[in-house]
Amino acid sequence: MEYDKNNVFARILRKEIPANIVYENDVALAFHDVYPKAPTHILVIPKGEFIAFDDFAAQASAEEIIGFNQAVHHVIQTFSLQEKGYRLLSNQGLHGCQEVPHYHVHILGGKHLGPPLSSS
Repeated sequence: MEYDKNNVFARILRKEIPANIVYENDVALAFHDVYPKAPTHILVIPKGEFIAFDDFAAQASAEEIIGFNQAVHHVIQTFSLQEKGYRLLSNQGLHGCQEVPHYHVHILGGKHLGPPLSSS
């Protein structure tokens, strides 16, 4: 699969679409999800053109991987999610229900989130 340069996250990175940004570093951007599933629902995306985790893990530089994980950690600390817990979620492909073909991690917290998967 080829990276779609016009996906919604690529457009957010180019500032063509507004986002409620909570953190940014050289390699990652974190912003509130427009359809939150928890009281705190932040997306963290790399600034590079990566479709999913497999692509990111195989192609990203050490600097990008470290900076991305630092961004995730910064958001968790900023929203004090470590105190009661949180969930990191990344979907990939059709069976994983990935909606945007740009690697991203959902950080969810602020309430009891229930079991990670439904029984259906």
